[in-house]
Amino acid sequence: MKENIANNWHSGRRPTLDSLLRILITSCVLLMVGCTARKALVQNKPVVDSALKQAVEFKRTKLDEIRAGQTGFSTFSGKARTALSINGNSNDVTLNIRIKKGQKIWVSVTAIAGIEVARALITPDSILVINRLEGVYIDKPFSYVNTLAGDRVNYGTLEALLTGNAIPELINENASLQTHADTVTLSGNLDNLIFKLLIGPGMKVAQTNLDNADAQQSLQVVNSNFVQIGNKSLPAQIDIASVVKTKKIQVNLHYIKTEFDQPLEFPFSIPSRYTEAQ
Repeated sequence: MKENIANNWHSGRRPTLDSLLRILITSCVLLMVGCTARKALVQNKPVVDSALKQAVEFKRTKLDEIRAGQTGFSTFSGKARTALSINGNSNDVTLNIRIKKGQKIWVSVTAIAGIEVARALITPDSILVINRLEGVYIDKPFSYVNTLAGDRVNYGTLEALLTGNAIPELINENASLQTHADTVTLSGNLDNLIFKLLIGPGMKVAQTNLDNADAQQSLQVVNSNFVQIGNKSLPAQIDIASVVKTKKIQVNLHYIKTEFDQPLEFPFSIPSRYTEAQ
């Protein structure tokens, strides 16, 4: 709250002695009022500071609640029926996904009759993909993913998206926070990336929107049909839509089987007869 006290007197005529006395008395009264107002302002300052402190503390508490509401795990495995569309070319496949938190993501893509058509191994630094239909492989740094999904996508982003969690960088003190009923909205600007995060009941992420107009990049993720797996909650349906300039990718995952914190293997080898894709 800001209080501005201004006392101005203007006259087009030369003041008389009586007028000057009146002005002097009035000025003294106004000065006293002004001093009182300033004292009140000083006295109210702790109230203002207290309100600001409460707002900051409320925001910090909500951010902590959002972080605590995300699904923690050491390993994750899931089987998902998936509709995959790349620039309008659609395929129905099954994704078998395995994750070792912070270290690796393994994906096996199977088509009709359970025939594996591709396998990928993604780490924070690299991405390996074998295409069994064409007998080729890709061995690229992780930055290759950015050409498909935008510059702000990193390894942690992929882990979060596949398990229905919030992208870690978006839960930050600089974000604007709004609450309504049992939902929380986080929004802001992160290195020219406009983001909006909708948090639903249980502090679970219902929707994530990322947009960089200058780079012609956007990403939307919608999580729905949350299911309870032991003491953990996971969206059974994850719909991802990515646009990078003229490239459009849409992935609709429907998990039909999931497990957390079980021992997993991540088999991956490139057959000697395969050639590197250019």
